[in-house]
Amino acid sequence: MISFDCIFGEMSFQTELIKWYKINKRDLPWRNTTDPYVIWLSEIILQQTRVEQGLPYFNKFLENFSTVKRFAAASENEVLKLWQGLGYYSRGRNMLFTAKQVMELHDGKFPTAYEQLIKLKGIGDYTAAAISSFSNDESKAVLDGNVFRVLARYFGIEEAINSTIGKKIFAELAQSLIEDQKPSLYNQAIMEFGALQCKPKSPHCNDCPLQLSCFAYNNDKVNVLPLKLKKVKVRERWFNYFIGLNDDQILIKQRKPGDVWQQMYDFPLIETNNVAGLDDIDFIDDIKKMFGNNVKIRSLVQKKHMLTHQIIYVHFFGLENYMINFNLHTDIKSVTLEDFATLPHPKVISDFFELYLQNKPNI
Repeated sequence: MISFDCIFGEMSFQTELIKWYKINKRDLPWRNTTDPYVIWLSEIILQQTRVEQGLPYFNKFLENFSTVKRFAAASENEVLKLWQGLGYYSRGRNMLFTAKQVMELHDGKFPTAYEQLIKLKGIGDYTAAAISSFSNDESKAVLDGNVFRVLARYFGIEEAINSTIGKKIFAELAQSLIEDQKPSLYNQAIMEFGALQCKPKSPHCNDCPLQLSCFAYNNDKVNVLPLKLKKVKVRERWFNYFIGLNDDQILIKQRKPGDVWQQMYDFPLIETNNVAGLDDIDFIDDIKKMFGNNVKIRSLVQKKHMLTHQIIYVHFFGLENYMINFNLHTDIKSVTLEDFATLPHPKVISDFFELYLQNKPNI
């Protein structure tokens, strides 16, 4: 176990954090319960977004699925529709799988022990530590982005947080700090400190209670730490969507497994290797093969959609006088606008669809 005792002053790192937390903590609904199911909901959602954006999603999920039993009885479409806009849709699917696991393996009682939680789908070390410590005061230290940042800056750890050695160092340090503490209180304190005080950019160093003994502050490394290994190269893709609207019917398709937004719904698509326009003969030929030789096409809207490892350039085209062979293109269906609105979509599709409904036929 790594020892950092020499860095502490008269008041320990933990004591200062908890003192700060009691004064500055936000009043959040999942902090007023020890129900592991509610805590699980909040933790999975907050892995996707900041508290301000995640709170409405948390409220919607809890309103629709007040218990794990109700969650387990939901359809995948219901879950994905509520999850819409958060990204990483596999996590929404994992939540449904986890709820069913809890019903089958734990008789519908959401576990509170780390060793049981870690065996559930979609629950890793961080989430298991968070749920077990917040619901059951199990002495398991959380390590999320906020905690990594606080520890790296305060203790001057210059190993990358996503390297094998770095992960081991941070895990040992984090666990050593929670010993002899009230786990639920300490874990909440360090996470909140990282979110509000020791922020990634423009941290509040001037009024920080840990300033005097903070390595990064005293060595001009606040903007350097924590270190992180470079990400993999981002892949660029070009999605060309076609809006076929006939009275109240619109052409849609469900995305296949094994790619982004799997099982969600979007529009007929031609993916190209680079930007394609209406002056591109090969592109026009591909469109006519799908929608007939007499189809009329017009450009509607272009968007740039950022994912973690992909940049997707989206171009929406409107169709008129189109013909489609549904026996040949079995993945394409025709549904009412009302039915399409109830289906789960990627955010770029739902944003366009909302704009389209507001502006048709002008768009």
